[in-house]
Amino acid sequence: MRASVRHDVRITRPADEVWSVVGRPELLHHWFPGIVDCRVDGASRTIVTGTGQEMAEEILTNDAIQRRFQYRITSRLFRDHLGTIDVIDLGDDTCLVVYATDADPATMAITIAGGTRGALLELQRQMEAGSGPALDARDADAAVDRAEVA
Repeated sequence: MRASVRHDVRITRPADEVWSVVGRPELLHHWFPGIVDCRVDGASRTIVTGTGQEMAEEILTNDAIQRRFQYRITSRLFRDHLGTIDVIDLGDDTCLVVYATDADPATMAITIAGGTRGALLELQRQMEAGSGPALDARDADAAVDRAEVA
């Protein structure tokens, strides 16, 4: 049996600014509680949980125009999984971030959904404060990119 769970949060920052974090799959561990590291290699991402468990993921969509990120957990714990994060511009320098999880078995969707709610709240906290590990990592990478161009 499969289940679908969705959480959302309104963030008082422009959608493009929020997307600059969400659209960077290697930054996930900086705003998703319980994930302590992640590595990205092309369309593959491996997350490491606080218990040390590694979980392989396949990146399906990373669309900066729609501001949509989708991935699939390929671990044997799942018969099927689809995670979707949308950053929706509300037109007033705020955005709605929606994190949906579809999974089979249903218990895994419910388990992940608890984490996704916490992740959205942490993303909101960092974005609205204008500081935090995700923004620090994003800005450090941008500084390196600027230095390489100069």
